Amino acid sequence: MTSPQGRFTQSASVVNETPFIKAEAFGKHLFITFGHGKVIHIHLGLYGKWTFLSHTPEPVGLIRIQMSTPQACAQLRGPNACALISPDEVKIIRAKIGPDPIRKDDPQSARATVLASRTPIGALLMDQTLFAGVGNIYRAEVLFRSGIDPQTPGKELTSEQFDTLWRDLINLMKIGVRRGRIDTVRPEHLPKVMKRAPREDRHGGEVYVYRRTGLPCHVCAHEVAESDLRGRNLFWCPNCQK
Repeated sequence: MTSPQGRFTQSASVVNETPFIKAEAFGKHLFITFGHGKVIHIHLGLYGKWTFLSHTPEPVGLIRIQMSTPQACAQLRGPNACALISPDEVKIIRAKIGPDPIRKDDPQSARATVLASRTPIGALLMDQTLFAGVGNIYRAEVLFRSGIDPQTPGKELTSEQFDTLWRDLINLMKIGVRRGRIDTVRPEHLPKVMKRAPREDRHGGEVYVYRRTGLPCHVCAHEVAESDLRGRNLFWCPNCQK
């Protein structure tokens, strides 16, 4: 392991040539465990990215970590967090991570908090201590698919509505893992069926409201709206999500 960028050089030297044990994702956090209890904690943030290659090229650009074997190479660029931590520090971080839909976690703790909260569900869904791994796209899309106004206080949701949101997150996030992109549009609203042009966006995938401000809703043709909710762009259909 090396750090071509130089920002992880000392930690990389500690882990270099140490046996790889496992890699686990909890929400947006990745823990890579090596022999002798050494663990690298990574959070990609908005701009972090892994690149996997079948060879080890000369480093190009700001590569924080490069892990290589004769058969493969993994390069990490632009993570929000990247640190060598102890097993005790892993426990501390994991204790702050909420239930993860894609890991089949029990959502009971999140359900209890949400159904007792005055905070808008649109903000609660972005709270990683409640919904691990849910980002802005999934937040907008599951609320649309359930017909819930994002400004609705959590305490005004029913248990059935919460459970529907949770099941939909499991389904959509698993699809995202399989396809490598976020698709949230139901079959009857796909471009070929509706005879419309496919979505063109750097995020890829077909969505209902995310980054579709001012465009007609695929379901009711009402203009998709956008506002700010606690520092993040919020997208919804005022007609479908009353």
